[in-house]
Amino acid sequence: MELEKSLTSGSMPLLVLKLLEDRDLYGYQMIAELRRRSDGTFRLKAGTLYPLLHGLEQRGLVTAYERTAESGKTRRYYHLTKQGQNALQEKENAWHAYAQAVGRVLKGGAYLA
Repeated sequence: MELEKSLTSGSMPLLVLKLLEDRDLYGYQMIAELRRRSDGTFRLKAGTLYPLLHGLEQRGLVTAYERTAESGKTRRYYHLTKQGQNALQEKENAWHAYAQAVGRVLKGGAYLA
């Protein structure tokens, strides 16, 4: 099932930050890992990812550095900063609250005792 762009665009910063929570990654790794973790639902393109990463970097949520791979190719890796960790936690909390509210509406509403 293909998701509407309006459903995914707002969640991409959260998902990218989450990918960087455990280890530094370069762009292609993020694209592949997002696809893997979502069972193919999220198919992020480089043209979408790199502007997003640039914006996260400008806001101080990630930093970037270059490292040469065994193949000799230089790759740009991204690292989650402390500020990015805090933002990730806030975004996760907001997402869970939003998802619960949507779930309640889809089930007919919240019932107050």
